[in-house]
Amino acid sequence: MLPSMFCGMWRAAVHNLRPRRTPACRLVSAGDGVPVGLADAETIFALSSGHGRCGVAVVRASGPASATALGCMTGLSCNLPPPRTALLRSITDPQSKEVLDRGLVLWFPAPHSFTGEDSVEFHIHGGPAVISAVLHALGSVPGMRPAEAGEFTRRAFQAGKLGLTEVEGLGDLIHAETEAQRRQALRQMSGELGRLYRDWTHKVKRCLAHVEAFIDFSEDELIEDGVLDKVDKWVCDLQAEMERHLQDERRGERLRSGVQVVIAGATNAGKSSLLNTLCQRPAAIVSPIAGTTRDVVETALDIGGFPVLLSDTAGLRESPDLVEREGVRRARERVEQADLTLVVVDCTHIPSDAKQIATFLQGHLSSVLPTQEQPETDLLPEENRLKLDRELRLVSGLPPVCPISCNTNEGLQDFLAVLHNSVKTLCGNPLSCAPTLTQARHRAHLQQCFAALAQYQRYRDLDLALAAEGVRLALVSLGRITGRVGAEEILDIIFKDFCIGK
Repeated sequence: MLPSMFCGMWRAAVHNLRPRRTPACRLVSAGDGVPVGLADAETIFALSSGHGRCGVAVVRASGPASATALGCMTGLSCNLPPPRTALLRSITDPQSKEVLDRGLVLWFPAPHSFTGEDSVEFHIHGGPAVISAVLHALGSVPGMRPAEAGEFTRRAFQAGKLGLTEVEGLGDLIHAETEAQRRQALRQMSGELGRLYRDWTHKVKRCLAHVEAFIDFSEDELIEDGVLDKVDKWVCDLQAEMERHLQDERRGERLRSGVQVVIAGATNAGKSSLLNTLCQRPAAIVSPIAGTTRDVVETALDIGGFPVLLSDTAGLRESPDLVEREGVRRARERVEQADLTLVVVDCTHIPSDAKQIATFLQGHLSSVLPTQEQPETDLLPEENRLKLDRELRLVSGLPPVCPISCNTNEGLQDFLAVLHNSVKTLCGNPLSCAPTLTQARHRAHLQQCFAALAQYQRYRDLDLALAAEGVRLALVSLGRITGRVGAEEILDIIFKDFCIGK
């Protein structure tokens, strides 16, 4: 056990490890189940369901005055309803006593609510007049005010109900537009990504605790042998895990924000026709005049459950027109930034000699793409199309070539299958293997953490204090992802993990 004379030294040493920024109102009980700092908070209310006319709307209130609001608006001031039990009640204005609606009310006493505070929900009819009247009535209750954007979730985080990664997962789930996005967001909201980062945080704390113990007690021979050797191994293992996590080719981020797919090619090759065919509406102007498309035309699509941001671009050619030249510049810029490029080729320009087709396409790709990706060809007679397919199967080094007709939709299903497989490869399966990075913020902090652990390795034999600082910075970087890090937790590890002076 740690001699009592060292306890004060340890607490003084670890005091400096506190992070610069920590969320207010972390999990500290005020005695009644409400976290300290939230007990005196204002009570907030807002419409929690979607805006507009609907069958049922949900109005939520959270804070110490929730019970008062429930009582004076439903006549239940003496006996609150059983927790999490729906009651059908008349909802009245607390001042005029006018009946505003008849609906369900649910009571969620602290700390067993979404925010960790006393909360109440009013399930009312979704007409605008009903919603407006109930919100106005809640505003007349003393101590209540309208909630700010995201304030319910912020209070849930402050009460320790959600970590930062879970909060971000909840936000992504609300904004998910495709099936794959929903799956990834739900997995993150359930805490898988947060658990991974918290596990790494615990390991970094253990490393820091051992290094600080060696610095303070090694000269007194109160520390066991091989402590730094253990830390060296732990740091190497952590770096290996983080490196694998970072080398995900941005699949999670791409799935969250959408795969950038760009249609590129020469003028009048059929790019705008392909865009209109894929989005099934006249999103871009189609005309026989070369150079019709000048600016980038974007549309969001759901390709087999994966989000795609499809962009039509100006035809690539030299032009004396200043506006068209700017459009060409923007088109090439989009191709550089694209996750996937669909190169459209006018089939009338394809050589009649089948043996020259592969060379022609390779030359065409090099004029459009910085690196070869995925071309698409259009409007070939059946006989020529079959001949082209046979010839291209014999050629290696070319991406998939999909002959299609935007007039008859012939070949469209085959093209969509190739496009879906390409997008699926770029995004990955959100339910397989370890959870992936979904935010650029996570990536930046993890890269800082990795660099900080490298600082430990760099200074380990030169200056152990600077090496320990690297581990501390790594801990702070991880704490900025999860929003949770504290010096007392390091003390707990020291007392549990060490037998100093045995």
